[in-house]
Amino acid sequence: MEGPICSSELTPEEERLVIRDISMAAEAQSKEGDTFYLIFHRWWQSWLEYVNQDQASTTSDVSSLYDSEYRESAGSRTFKRPSVIDNSNLIYDGTSEDSNLGLELHDALVEGRDYILLPQEVWKQLLVWYGGGPTLERKLISSGLSQTELAIEVYPLRLQLFAMPKGERATIRISKKETVGELHRRTCEIFCLNLEQVCIWDYYGHQKHALMNDMDKTLDDANIQMDQDILVEVLGDANGNALGGCMSSVQDNGSVEKESTSVLIEHCKSSLSIAGGMPASKVNSRSCSSELSQSHQLTSPVRELDNSYGTSGVTTRGSTGGLTGLVNLGNTCFMNSAIQCLVHTPEFAKYFREDYHQEINWQNPLGMVGELALAFGELLRKLWAPGRTPIAPRPFKAKLARFAPQFSGYNQHDSQELLAFLLDGLHEDLNRVKHKPYKNSRDADDRPDEEVADEYWANHIARNDSIIVDVCQGQYKSTLVCPVCGKVSVTFDPFMYLSLPLQFTVTRTMTVTVFTCDGSALPVPCTVNVPKQGRCRDLIQAISGACSLKSSEKLLLAEIRSHLIHRFLEDPLTSLSTIKDDDHLAAYKIPKFVKNTVFLQLIHRRGEQGSTVDWKPYGTPLVSPISHDDVITRGDVQSIVHTILSPMLRVKSHRSSDLPENNIPVAASHASQAVNSSEVCADAMVSDSIDKDDSTSLPSMHSKLPLQLVDENNACIDLSTGEEKPIRFSSSSPIIVFIDWSQEQLEKYDTHYLDNLPEVLKYGNVAKKARLEPLSLYTCLEAFLREEPLVVPEDMWNCPQCKERRQASKKLDLWRLPEVLVIHLKRFSYSRSMKHKLETFVNFPIHDFDLTKYVAHKNNSRRQIYELYALSNHYGGMGSGHYTAHIKLLDENRWYNFDDSHISLINEEDVKSAAAYVLFYRRVKSEDVSISNGAQSCAGHETHDSSSFQK
Repeated sequence: MEGPICSSELTPEEERLVIRDISMAAEAQSKEGDTFYLIFHRWWQSWLEYVNQDQASTTSDVSSLYDSEYRESAGSRTFKRPSVIDNSNLIYDGTSEDSNLGLELHDALVEGRDYILLPQEVWKQLLVWYGGGPTLERKLISSGLSQTELAIEVYPLRLQLFAMPKGERATIRISKKETVGELHRRTCEIFCLNLEQVCIWDYYGHQKHALMNDMDKTLDDANIQMDQDILVEVLGDANGNALGGCMSSVQDNGSVEKESTSVLIEHCKSSLSIAGGMPASKVNSRSCSSELSQSHQLTSPVRELDNSYGTSGVTTRGSTGGLTGLVNLGNTCFMNSAIQCLVHTPEFAKYFREDYHQEINWQNPLGMVGELALAFGELLRKLWAPGRTPIAPRPFKAKLARFAPQFSGYNQHDSQELLAFLLDGLHEDLNRVKHKPYKNSRDADDRPDEEVADEYWANHIARNDSIIVDVCQGQYKSTLVCPVCGKVSVTFDPFMYLSLPLQFTVTRTMTVTVFTCDGSALPVPCTVNVPKQGRCRDLIQAISGACSLKSSEKLLLAEIRSHLIHRFLEDPLTSLSTIKDDDHLAAYKIPKFVKNTVFLQLIHRRGEQGSTVDWKPYGTPLVSPISHDDVITRGDVQSIVHTILSPMLRVKSHRSSDLPENNIPVAASHASQAVNSSEVCADAMVSDSIDKDDSTSLPSMHSKLPLQLVDENNACIDLSTGEEKPIRFSSSSPIIVFIDWSQEQLEKYDTHYLDNLPEVLKYGNVAKKARLEPLSLYTCLEAFLREEPLVVPEDMWNCPQCKERRQASKKLDLWRLPEVLVIHLKRFSYSRSMKHKLETFVNFPIHDFDLTKYVAHKNNSRRQIYELYALSNHYGGMGSGHYTAHIKLLDENRWYNFDDSHISLINEEDVKSAAAYVLFYRRVKSEDVSISNGAQSCAGHETHDSSSFQK
C-alpha cells in the first residue's frame, strides 16, 4: 500500500475520497493481527461533517464515506476544517500509578458513542493531515466459540498479580491471545525475577484452579477472565535459596501432587472498583449498540459478603420468601431481570430448593460439568431465603463469563439472549440422559399427525430429559410445501420459547408544506401516509395526489434547516429513513417542462437593530425555476419575486360598514393548517372573485422590493436599480436572492405563512395515538404461525421429491404446549449493522391467555389456558436502556416490581406497558380458569400493607 498523502491542501471532497479508498482497501484485506486505532467520536463526527459538507445523515461510522445517499447538493452550509486530533477524553487524566498499564482507557467506553475504530492506514493518513493524539492502538484477534470471527480487542485483559511470599502486587494489561509463556516473561520482568524462580497459578476466586505451566497455551484457552487474580509463587531468592514456596510438582497429566506451602497475605480491606471488563469490539460493528454505563458497585475483592450490599426496597414480613433483590454489578440489570423471572418460576423454585444434585450430569460434553446448575441453584436458594438483604450475584456472573464469554465484562446485553443460554445450559447440566442414543426420525409418509408427533417427541425425550424439558419445552408442527412439485413435508420440532414478530406500523405519517412559484396559492401543510421503508418517489406521489398536482407541474422536495435550504431531495430513490421526524420539509410546485433548469432561492432576512443593521435569515425560503437558456435581467428577478409573494399581499376585506376592517392575504382569508391524503391543497387557491385591478387594495406591482443577489464572489448586488441589466449565473449553482424585510414591507405582506414550518411528524394527540395503538398478542402469534415463503438462503429446503433446494412456503402450528410458556417479543431489529428498538405497545392478557384454537392437535380436548406470572421489561432506547422484572408471587396473588436491588409493590394494571419484552405464562388448570377470571390484585385495596414498600 502506498504511503500517506502528505499534502494538506486537499478539498474536503478529495479528503473524503482518499479516506474512503483507504478504508475499503483495509476492510477487504483485514486479517488477524492487524492494528486498529481509537479516535475520539466527536472529532471524527466533525471531520465527517467537514468532508460531506453538512451531509443529510450525521452517521458516525466509516460507511457514511461510501453511501451516495449522504452526498449533498449545491448550496449546503460550509463546515470548518477540524483542528488537531484530541483523544484525551478517552483516557484517564495523568499518568497511571502502575507503569505496567500505560495509557488506560476510561471504563465502559462505547463504540459509536465515545470512539470510532480506524484501520492503521486511515489513522496514519489522518495523523499526517491533522496531527495530535495520543495514539491508542489495538489488535485484531479471533473470537467467538468457533474462533472464526474477527474482533478488535479494545479492552485487553487486566490481571492482578500477587507475588508470594514477598507480598508484592501489580496490575498488567495483556491480550487474551497472548501465551502463558508471555505472561510468565512479563511477570518476571515486573517483579525482577528469573523464569526458573516462579510458578504461576490461575487464582480465580482466590482458589488455586490450575498451575499455568503450558507455555504455548493462550490465556483465552486457559479461561483467564478480566480482572482475575494471578498467583505468582517465588521458588527461591536471587541466590537460589529455597523460600519454602512451590513445593508442588506437576505430573505428566498436569495434576498437582502437593499443595504449596506458601501463605498468601490477605488482601487489603479497601474496596476496589470492579470495572472495565469490556469484551472485544467486533470489526463490522458500526452502531452504538451498547447501553450507557451504570455506576459500578464497590465491593471487597476478598470474599462475597451476602449481607453487605445496601438495603432492600422492601421489608419482608415473617417468613415471606422471594422478595430479595439483586445488586447491579455494573450494567447487569439484563441479568438480574432474567434471573428473577427464572427463580420465580414455581417449578424451578421447588426443584432447586430441594436436593437436585443427584440429577447433575457431570459428564455431559454439551454441559458445563454441573457448574452452571450449581451456581444457579445456590443463587436461587439465597434469593428465596426469607428476610435477606440484596444479593450481589458475582459468583454466578463469574461462572457465566467462564462458560459464555459473550456475557463477560460490564457491557449491557440482551435479557432474552441470556435466558436462552441459561435454559439451554441448565438443561444440559441437568440432563438425566447420560448416554444419548442415536435416533433417526422417519418422514411422515401420510401417517396420522398424532403418530408422527409422538414418534418425534419420543426420539427427543430419549436424548433430552431434564427439569427444563419438563417445564419449558413444547412442540410445534412445521409444514413445508415445495412450490414446484407440491411435495408436502411435515416435521415436529421442539421449542423452548416462542419469538413473536411485532407487526409494527408499515406506514409513516409525514407532513410537508407545499409552496407555489406562480403566485396561485398560499403555502399549506399536507399530511400524507407513505411506506415506512419507502423512497422519496413515494412521498412525492402521495403529496401530488393530496394537492391535485396538475399534469404540467411537478414537485421539488427540499429539507429546510436554520431558514435555509439544506438539501434538495431530487433523487427519487433516496430512502425516507434519511428524513427524521423532527426535520422540516418543503415541496415546491414548479413547471414540469423547463429546460436547463436552475433554481432561484429567495431567502428571507430580518434586521436586528444595533450600531448597524444585522440581517438574519428567518422564515422558509421560496423557490422558482429559471431556464439557463433565457436571458434574465434584474427586473425579471423583481417580477419573479413579486409573483411568488403575491398570495401574501395584504388587501382590505370587502365587508359591510358595521364590521371592523381587516387586512387579509390576496389568495385566501385563511389557509388550512393541515390536510390529509384524502383532501386537496386546492382550498388555498386564488379566488377568481378577488379583483386584482383594484388599485386601492394592492400595492403597485412595479414597486421595488429590497432584493440582494449573491454573485459568484459572494458579494451582494442591489436589484432595485438597473432593471435592464442581465444577470450572469452558473448553470450548476443556485441563484441566491435575499429579501430584506423592513417594517414597511412587513405591513404590505402577511409573512406569517412562512414562519413555523411544521415538523415532518409532530407528536401531537393523533400521532401519539397511532404510536400507542395496542397490538394484540394474539395478532403477533398469528403472524408467527402464518404461512410464508422462506426467503433466507440458509433456510432453503431440500425437496425430497425434486432433489433440489427450494424456497418452499412454511407454516407452523402449535402441537404440544409446555407447562410454562416463554414468549419473546422481538422488539429489536437489525438493518445496515444497526440495531433498532420497536416501541410497539403489545396488549397481552394477564389472565385467560387462551391458546386452544391455535393447537393443531385436535384430539386433545383440554383447554389451553395460561396466566401471566412474570415478565422482563426493557425501558429506553438502544443508547440508554434499563431492564426490570415484574413478578407475581402466587402465594400472595400480588405483583412486585424488581428493579435490581429495589423491590416495590405494584398494581396489576401497571404490569402492562410498551416495555414488555419477555413474557412468562403458566398453564392454568381447568378448574382454576373461573377463579383467574375474577382475580384482582390486592395491592390497590390493602393500602395498609404497602407502607413498608418503597415506591
